[in-house]
Amino acid sequence: MSILLKALSALPDYQKLLASLAARQTVAVSGVSQICRSHVIASLLADTERPALIVCQDDLAAQRVQAELAAMLDTPPELLPGRMLTFYDAAGVSREWEHKRLRLLYALATGQAKVVVASFEALSLRTMPRATLFSSSITLRPGAAFEMDDLLARLTAAGYSRTTLVEGVGQFALRGGILDVFSPSAPQPVRAEFFGDEVDAMGYFDPVTQRRTENLEEAVLLPVAESVADLHPGGRAGLCADLTALIARQRRRKTPNEALIKTLETDRERLESGLPFAAADRYLALIYPELTTAADYISQDALVFFCDHGNLRRAEKARTEDLGLQLDAFLQDGTLAGELCDFSQSLEDMAGSFTGRGAAYFDAFLSAQYPESLPPQALYSIVSKQLPGYGGSLDTAVQDLKHYASSGFGSLVLCGGRRRGEILKELLHAQQVDALLAFPCTALPKAGQILITDGSLPAGMEYPDLKFAVLTEGQIMARSDRRKKAPPKRATNRKKLDSFTDLTPGDLVVHEHHGIGRYVGMEQIRVDGALKDYVKLAYQGTDVLYVPATQLDLVSKYIGGGEDAPVRLNKLGGDQWQKTKAKAKAAATDMAKGLIQLYAERKRLPGFAFAADTPWQQEFEESFEYPETDDQLRCIDEIKRDMEAPTPMERLLCGDVGFGKTEVALRAAMKCMLDGRQVAILVPTTVLAQQHYTTALRRFGSFPVTIDVLSRFRTPAQQKKTLAALAAGKIDLIIGTHKLLQKDIQFKSLGLLIVDEEQRFGVSHKERLKELSRGVDVLTLSATPIPRTLNMALSGLRDMSTIEQPPQDRYPVQTFVLEYNERVLDTAIRRELERGGQVYYLHNRVESIDQCAARLRERLGEVEVAVAHGKMNEEQLGSVMQRMAEGEVQVLVCTTIIETGIDLPNVNTLIIEDADRLGLAQLHQLRGRVGRSSRHAFAYLTFRRGKVLTEVAEKRLNAIREYAEFGSGFKIAMRDLEIRGAGDLLGAEQSGHMMSVGYDMYLKLLEDAVLEQRGETALKEPECTADLNVTANIDKNYVPSGEQRMDLYRRMAAVRTQQDADDLLDEIVDRFGDTPKGVLNLLDIALLRARAAAAGMTEIAQKGDTLTFTLGAFDFAAIAELCAKPPYTGRAFFSAKLPAAITLRLKKGEDPLKLAKGLVADYAALRGKAE
Repeated sequence: MSILLKALSALPDYQKLLASLAARQTVAVSGVSQICRSHVIASLLADTERPALIVCQDDLAAQRVQAELAAMLDTPPELLPGRMLTFYDAAGVSREWEHKRLRLLYALATGQAKVVVASFEALSLRTMPRATLFSSSITLRPGAAFEMDDLLARLTAAGYSRTTLVEGVGQFALRGGILDVFSPSAPQPVRAEFFGDEVDAMGYFDPVTQRRTENLEEAVLLPVAESVADLHPGGRAGLCADLTALIARQRRRKTPNEALIKTLETDRERLESGLPFAAADRYLALIYPELTTAADYISQDALVFFCDHGNLRRAEKARTEDLGLQLDAFLQDGTLAGELCDFSQSLEDMAGSFTGRGAAYFDAFLSAQYPESLPPQALYSIVSKQLPGYGGSLDTAVQDLKHYASSGFGSLVLCGGRRRGEILKELLHAQQVDALLAFPCTALPKAGQILITDGSLPAGMEYPDLKFAVLTEGQIMARSDRRKKAPPKRATNRKKLDSFTDLTPGDLVVHEHHGIGRYVGMEQIRVDGALKDYVKLAYQGTDVLYVPATQLDLVSKYIGGGEDAPVRLNKLGGDQWQKTKAKAKAAATDMAKGLIQLYAERKRLPGFAFAADTPWQQEFEESFEYPETDDQLRCIDEIKRDMEAPTPMERLLCGDVGFGKTEVALRAAMKCMLDGRQVAILVPTTVLAQQHYTTALRRFGSFPVTIDVLSRFRTPAQQKKTLAALAAGKIDLIIGTHKLLQKDIQFKSLGLLIVDEEQRFGVSHKERLKELSRGVDVLTLSATPIPRTLNMALSGLRDMSTIEQPPQDRYPVQTFVLEYNERVLDTAIRRELERGGQVYYLHNRVESIDQCAARLRERLGEVEVAVAHGKMNEEQLGSVMQRMAEGEVQVLVCTTIIETGIDLPNVNTLIIEDADRLGLAQLHQLRGRVGRSSRHAFAYLTFRRGKVLTEVAEKRLNAIREYAEFGSGFKIAMRDLEIRGAGDLLGAEQSGHMMSVGYDMYLKLLEDAVLEQRGETALKEPECTADLNVTANIDKNYVPSGEQRMDLYRRMAAVRTQQDADDLLDEIVDRFGDTPKGVLNLLDIALLRARAAAAGMTEIAQKGDTLTFTLGAFDFAAIAELCAKPPYTGRAFFSAKLPAAITLRLKKGEDPLKLAKGLVADYAALRGKAE
């Protein structure tokens, strides 16, 4: 695309413009519309090689300009996002937008960011001065020395929170000499190891596995927010003194504002007691006395370009009015002080600060009024015209090119790829028009010449004075060379979903032999002089079980039917648990049997083997405008492999809404249609059918494919016509609701059936589906994630592909956790509606949902409010969602029914009442319903302050607050979601059994059942317990957090091989520093248990100076030889009385662990020799 930037040099006015900017003058340029303006700016940047700031009217315009410049320049420009000021008291606020801003401000301050695009609002907001940003940032590098207390104080002052485990941006943890910290500037958290006061080594680590991923030479720790109370010139104390002075001034007034005084006093109290303070934006003018905006960070050498000056003026006026109304409301109720309301800079003042740098106003028509502080010194005109993209319709392109060629224009055509270029060349040739392929393009076309090259822009351009035109398909493709690679996921030895980091006292656990109990806590008990850790579990009645920490692999967290399902504890010593297990095992066996029969039957049916990919397929895939995620690419490969096999495919594709399942399905559809077979997409609702239809029309627009839809929006006559065309094979792709399952529907040659949200179809529909899909490839889509563990348990019976990666550049959702406040929420709704958006208002009680909607109508006035909940029938619900999709409904008051809803990019504000009654999993899923477009999205999670908050609600609120601020708890949320997904997939009966024994135990039973049904023997791992009088524990000083100790015990107990042990030891050293003896002993005991079990031992126990090795199966010859071996002669005795055992007497001061390891190794070797 660099060739495009040379095109304008022949224009006299462009040369004059270059000269004026070089002389640092201000100029106005007219005649340039959107795409031509970006072209001129890109050319100027290439010719001057100076840094630049491009100012746009709003975020959408800024995003558009950024995308256009990125398509033309080698280095894409940076985008400065706006942010919302937080004035009200919130329990928690997410700060991802602020983190993006801080990163870019630091890059500007240090000269790393050269070209920046920003909306006027983002640029004019008051922010942290450059000097404060530098003084509050900390640079860590190996060899640098820090006084640890001083470093921690600086981190706290910069807004970081101390925690035991770093999961999100803004957290830090200190364990001994190891500091973990997650800075807004870093893609992953940083781990720094200190030797004394000096940084010894540092690197990034993965917040999920807590393992180091790569070494680092330098890390910059930026402040966590743009307004932090501690960054006041006098620190927190200085801000408190300012508030005291402000209160005194208020009290001296004739009519003191009591509401304001109360706010100021409450805030001062919070600050004095060192509590986190989310609403520091109220006091921006006190914290940073000098008014600074992002414009002050721009280099003195930078060029400044104002895009569409008239619109900028209008945007400033709208912004001033909007902010004025907001501030008025806050002033009236005493939230803000009038003298502190200076939050942004005017366009006039900002323009004045750019004097003497070189600036240009770009407009389609000359403006009558420019800022007085920066008037243009010269006016230039560049005659240009924006052309619409030909949108894949090559015929349109051919007509335009014929016209340009006959008029003597040089034309450059940007095609999506070489293949499309060749097709276009053939079409032009058929019309007696010659064109040349130029891949890559190294010279501009001559008069009357047509060059076809690759590249993409959203619109075409025409310069009559240059006799030069650029035509394009009209969408910016994801440039393959720019596709960001996600960091590879590292494998971890965390078994399945059973991480114990989230186990807290009171949680339910499952013991393999004793059933469901309640975790009470960890206790240290001294046994025969050795300190040992035990886990205390409470069972039914007063029963208590102490499990040695070395045997924690027998215990797993109980995961069952969600948070509110009642669960009964088992009784110790009864047979109730064994019966429950047997029942669940029988049910799992039935299911496995059914699946195996189904699978075998499907394998016997002949299917259609599709051909390998063709150039058309490749072209279709290249025309996707976004970069695919690794997960998407993997799933596409898996599906294609299945389609190319001769047996019918039956694959389940799981992934959250918006993770790109539809694109994967459409690629499979394209593969099927290219082989001359028909595709049917079956969806549960009319709205979804309409949505898929629109997407398909857009994606297949430039291909000769016939698409139709069958739903209740079609008249009987239209439906009849569609059915006839379908039977005649004239329709390639049909999308429909259950109307597609009617008996009278005939396909000419159905090749692929795609079923969306299968769980929402009834039994009778599923029967008809079975008939329809006989011998046909079937792809089922599900938005509920299915755990990978279940996928493995059913491997070979049900093929599953999962998309777990969200698409790149999904914009963060600004999240607030706050007390229910009508005024705040009404303002949020009005703000969303003013920008043409829609709102989800979640009220999760059907009986009072209509009153809630009525109250909203009353408060908001002329606003279209509708209601949606699960008790409505399909027709009513469909009609409401259709009105919502068409934009008729502005506010939808609904229950959690929207969780698995349709994709509505225009809904960008979500309000949830009583968020503390929902689990994190649901909140996570619901929050994903907004933020699906390039607009800023907001989520308000509200709670009602009762007289007394129950402990559970308090705990949930804290979890929600941490989730909103740091994204922590995400793993738990995902796990809960997956368990719900497992329930959906297995059906109600199996879910019941899953709840009775817990998910982990159910999985074990299911895996065994599947293996048995296949005629393979279930892998029964031999077990051996070991109880020795050695200090084997994790010291509290080494790992202070109880939850983390518990997790490590659990994982150590599960160690089976030397490789496992080395892996875990690496991680422990990486996270906590050099390991004490007790930890090494724990790993040794775990390995000893594994080796002893393999050698047929069931227990190793020590009483006083005697070690007893109990044998399950034994070998007389090996035992005799062992007892006669020198170290054991006269000390080792064998007792054949059941249970058979070897006893070994210890000498004084002998290490029992070392001796036991030696004996087990010798015995195993002798047994092996005998065999």
